[in-house]
Amino acid sequence: MSSYDPFGASPSPLPRERTGRSRLLLAPDYTALDVETTGLDAKWNAIIEFGAIRVRGGCIDERFSALVNPGYLLDPFITELTGITDDMLAFAPGIGEVLPGFLDFVGDDLVVGHNVMFDIGFISSACLAVLSKPFCNDFTDTMRLSRRLFPQHAHHRLTDLVERFGVGDAVEHRALADAAQTVDCYEYMKAYARRRGMGEAQLAPAGARCSAKDIRAARDNFNVNCACYGKTFVFTGELEDMTRQEAMQAVADRGGLLGDSVTRRTNYLVLGQHGYATTIRGGESAKQKKAEQMKLGGFDIGILTESEFYNLLGDE
Repeated sequence: MSSYDPFGASPSPLPRERTGRSRLLLAPDYTALDVETTGLDAKWNAIIEFGAIRVRGGCIDERFSALVNPGYLLDPFITELTGITDDMLAFAPGIGEVLPGFLDFVGDDLVVGHNVMFDIGFISSACLAVLSKPFCNDFTDTMRLSRRLFPQHAHHRLTDLVERFGVGDAVEHRALADAAQTVDCYEYMKAYARRRGMGEAQLAPAGARCSAKDIRAARDNFNVNCACYGKTFVFTGELEDMTRQEAMQAVADRGGLLGDSVTRRTNYLVLGQHGYATTIRGGESAKQKKAEQMKLGGFDIGILTESEFYNLLGDE
């Protein structure tokens, strides 16, 4: 279900230490995965289908697919979106039976997925609930890779990539089919990068700093229903999956506003990592401390983790 990411959807993020590292790798060996779920929030919703494809040397080696009975009836919207019905799930095993086999299939592989933090959030939540341990595989997000390779494009949904690359039919919103299309898109982008002499070093985010006044929207036709539209964002720390400039540009391109400091006009403060900064004490920057004080004082300011920011950002 990772390719479905409407504006405003904000699944509960997991703490950074409970997941593996996000890495922009051009790996020959990996496992592509996708899950379908009963909703968008890993805290309240459940996995109803796993799909995974093991790839070795750039070629498909083996597939894994399993339906999961969530223990309750599906919302009609989910059935319409995925084609999965209550009758299909009635005699399917529960998550406790399916999860160990899925994890054995994935092993220690690099995980590849589209908007993969969504899938990892649900998988790790299930691992914690069933096995009392997190899901810690490193991962590569094909949405993030597409944004790095094709910054001229505004849209990076799985369906956009499939059409743009000419690698398959329309996205089905079934786990194994979406995993297969993720493999196709990933292999296309790997070949594209290599033809242009781009390796993993060139794809890695740079630590460039920029000012809010330097960012201008690259378009003027905004979706007014986007959760970012008209809201003022401030950033602190170093993001793992984007440079500061990329994140600020993404906000501007959705009609959002930007600031360099936390003020009464700030709607959201986005938290990055401060491990690189020796001047930070207690893990909080001055911006974060000010935002927390304002929040306690009754100001309507949201403090977002990096994954919360990406889910709020959405993808048009």
